[in-house]
Amino acid sequence: MTVSRVLRNRGDVSEATRQKVLLAAKRMGYVPNKIAGALASQRVNLVAVIIPSMSNMVFPEVMTGISRVLETSPLQPVVGITDYQPEKEEKVLYEMLSWRPSGVIIAGLEHSDASRAMLKASGIPVVEIMDTDGTPIDAAVGISHRRAGREMGKSILRAGYRKIGFLGTRLGADHRARKRFEGFTEALAKGGVEIADTEFYTRGSALGKGREMTQQILARSPELDCLYYSNDIVGAGGLLWMMEQGYDIPGSIGLAGFNDVELLQGLPRKLATMDSCRSEIGRQAAEIILERVEAPDTPPRGKVELTPRINFGDTLRMG
Repeated sequence: MTVSRVLRNRGDVSEATRQKVLLAAKRMGYVPNKIAGALASQRVNLVAVIIPSMSNMVFPEVMTGISRVLETSPLQPVVGITDYQPEKEEKVLYEMLSWRPSGVIIAGLEHSDASRAMLKASGIPVVEIMDTDGTPIDAAVGISHRRAGREMGKSILRAGYRKIGFLGTRLGADHRARKRFEGFTEALAKGGVEIADTEFYTRGSALGKGREMTQQILARSPELDCLYYSNDIVGAGGLLWMMEQGYDIPGSIGLAGFNDVELLQGLPRKLATMDSCRSEIGRQAAEIILERVEAPDTPPRGKVELTPRINFGDTLRMG
């Protein structure tokens, strides 16, 4: 009865006892059932989709892939946003699981202990998306970001660039950007090259940031002959600024980004980039959830690793 009162936030319970109950529940991955007794199946036809951002152009394409699969089924996706914050992911996951969805699609393989406990205890299909560099809780669909970074690094070296700068997000919260950076620097090191300079930002991912960072890194290190951006949006900002300044691209300096964002295909020059398979990731993740809901005895697929492709565009010399 005491546990029930605490979890329903009712009754006369001391604060010390309340904290003990909440801590035990968190460790167990326990989530209260807000529809208990309402449905015989104890499930609703919702798929919880938990992603870090909708302002980032990457995730709307993932959502498109998910929606196209689920639109002909009884299942409906419902979205939660974490802003790349583990504590916010815990809160979003807790609230969504309390409604007993039929499945979870969640970005990334890195989660807090509490989030992992909730996912493991949920008893429903869980698909972690975007990344395959790690061990999934249930199933995963994505690309190897370390491999993506390595492949771009090798392509840049083959093209003859040697004084290379990296520009992008600080690598703490965005695990996938960090893994690409690790793969990129690994490839450069095997070719006898080290990153010559770096420029990081902490908020936003916009054209203006790309312009600002590019100006700063080239003012500090004018000898750089190639810039690798953590994503296409900041890369596009850098490209536009450099075109205004009259830089010889890709002759004296090359540029490359990541994601192959369709919106940027209207730029005066096509930024070299790598496709991150966003729509296909969403499609396959939704197919796994649907398959497991329709046939609960279907064994987990484990990891599904897709292969991204480099698009050299107009900003890298062909190696």
